[in-house]
Amino acid sequence: MLKAKVYIDGANIFYAQKKMGWVLDWAKVKSFLADSHDIIEYRYYQGVKEGDGNITDYLKYLDAIHFTVMTKPVKKIKINSGHPLSKLYQYKEMYKCNFDVEMTADMIFDRGNIDEYILFSGDSDFDYVIKRLRDVGKRFTVYSSRKVLSWELKFAVSRYEILEKYKDMLRK
Repeated sequence: MLKAKVYIDGANIFYAQKKMGWVLDWAKVKSFLADSHDIIEYRYYQGVKEGDGNITDYLKYLDAIHFTVMTKPVKKIKINSGHPLSKLYQYKEMYKCNFDVEMTADMIFDRGNIDEYILFSGDSDFDYVIKRLRDVGKRFTVYSSRKVLSWELKFAVSRYEILEKYKDMLRK
């Protein structure tokens, strides 16, 4: 079996689940992946908004099923009246938390320990690091919803899987 690590882009998967209309059961995901891989670690990257009790409970759940959870605070950004979000939706502020750099750095540092990367995200920002790691012989599998999977990732990875295909097996 191939040694693998799983990297989960929490924000991207959150929106994928919203668009799919169902939620992944991460314990089922672990069991599903363990059938075909020697998983060394599951890493879940998640922004945390201060005072959000729901996310605190969710992170406890991930910890209980032995995920390594990487967190950082969500930034609140004020939006001026000329910004498109202000014009279209009357937003005065937005929240942002991006883990692309941390995830990319972790993938690079982990390259000596694993044969395959398993990424839960549809974000095209991972295109470059995937191509570079494939250049040195690493395999990449992406799991994402067809509703958020970028075409760049489809072409960059060794294999991609559409989560909707596994709905009955992986939903909570």
